[in-house]
Amino acid sequence: MDNTRAALETLKRALKLNSVTYADVAVHLGMSEASVKKMFSTGHFTLRRIDMICDMIGMDFIDLVRLFDQQRHRISSLTIEQEKELVADKRLFLVAVCARNHWCFDEILAAFTFTRAELFHYLARLEELKLLELHPNNRIKLRVAEDFRWLPRGPIEVYFMRHLLGEFLDAEFDQDKEMRLYLHGQLTTAGRETLLRRLHGLAHEFAELRKEGETVSIRERHNVGLFLALRDWEPLIFSRQRKQDTI
Repeated sequence: MDNTRAALETLKRALKLNSVTYADVAVHLGMSEASVKKMFSTGHFTLRRIDMICDMIGMDFIDLVRLFDQQRHRISSLTIEQEKELVADKRLFLVAVCARNHWCFDEILAAFTFTRAELFHYLARLEELKLLELHPNNRIKLRVAEDFRWLPRGPIEVYFMRHLLGEFLDAEFDQDKEMRLYLHGQLTTAGRETLLRRLHGLAHEFAELRKEGETVSIRERHNVGLFLALRDWEPLIFSRQRKQDTI
């Protein structure tokens, strides 16, 4: 994520922390809500508008810069060695995922088969890995950025592809609020790029909705799996039938 996008995400985060909606911003700026949404999606802000938005949430521009700087110094990915350690110890990995999803110490303890000493041990190890900080009363503060991702083709992604993807897809997907969709066809270059942008947008929206869920009880949240994939591809059963001189 470049600095412009990171700064924009920081501004959006500040609005959510203050329960300010795009509609509220629109009224304050004397714009339509659609125009405000477009402004946030494109990142085309004037300094005056940024200053006006900061003013409506009781911040000044320096406060926003500090918030951005805090976010910028959070980690966006682990090293290969750190990912290997998480994959090697599934209970450590479980605690890391729970912490990432903003579970507190007591919620993890109540849901899983850890003793207090074991859970503290795992959280202390995650603190050593600089994924989080442990504060008084076992309060957990994350040190990962909002755009945190596992390493592409790293140990965790490889583990998921080899051991968990099949488990995820091994279902009928016929229950309420479930969906499985497979599409295959030919697109123009422009069409493919448009679809790819929309998939990136969907991934971003998923992240935004996940952040919104941080403010409610874990009893009101659901573990959800969303798998997105797009590439140039022809099934081998087809490509093996092609003549050598065709594309």
